[in-house]
Amino acid sequence: MNRKKIMLADDVELFLELEKTFFQRRDFDLVVARTGQQAIDLAAAERPDLIFMDLFMPELDGDEACRQIKQYPQLQSIPVVMVTHGGREEDIARCRAAGCDEILFKPINRHLFMATARNFLQLTERGAPRIPAQLPIRHGRERQKLSSDYAHNISAGGVFIATAKTFQLLEQLWVEFVLPDVKRTIQCRGVVAWLNRAGQPTHPSLPPGIGIEFEPLSAEDLTALREFIKQECLTPSW
Repeated sequence: MNRKKIMLADDVELFLELEKTFFQRRDFDLVVARTGQQAIDLAAAERPDLIFMDLFMPELDGDEACRQIKQYPQLQSIPVVMVTHGGREEDIARCRAAGCDEILFKPINRHLFMATARNFLQLTERGAPRIPAQLPIRHGRERQKLSSDYAHNISAGGVFIATAKTFQLLEQLWVEFVLPDVKRTIQCRGVVAWLNRAGQPTHPSLPPGIGIEFEPLSAEDLTALREFIKQECLTPSW
């Protein structure tokens, strides 16, 4: 099994709870750097698949550590996600100038954090069967202004929507669809976890569209969705 390696570079245990709830459930090797210089040294020695880097660190700030990592030809392809407090334009400018691949803001939103990791590592949820499902689905940025498209596949954790509309990675959307047979309407929020762009598809076997990860569903909605998926999995294909 090809284990993914993630480096968390932070001096104040920022990701401690995230390590417990996310990383320990997956086949990851986790590397932790406590200073900016240590982050550079470990990146060179360990060659992680993804780096989360705090902007403010001892010895060397995260933006300078990121800049130096991106200057090494052997390391420059490693995605670096900078983490900083939101609202400070000068800090955001520092992160972008360092050549980072993405920026997350404190306080960390666990949902966005996990979606970011999944996107850069090209991960999908385990233990959640994903089934083909040509379901009419409505989605959009505002609850009162939803557009109509079709779901291409669905799981208890998310849905892939075939759409020509343009959205941004990690953008939050409203999603609404009706489960056949039970006639239950699911209304929830979700985040764009990955994109399948026309001409540059992440998954060539799928049409252009967006992969949505659901925000936590109500117990009733989750039960209904799981039952729908279970029944679809048991339905003969002949």
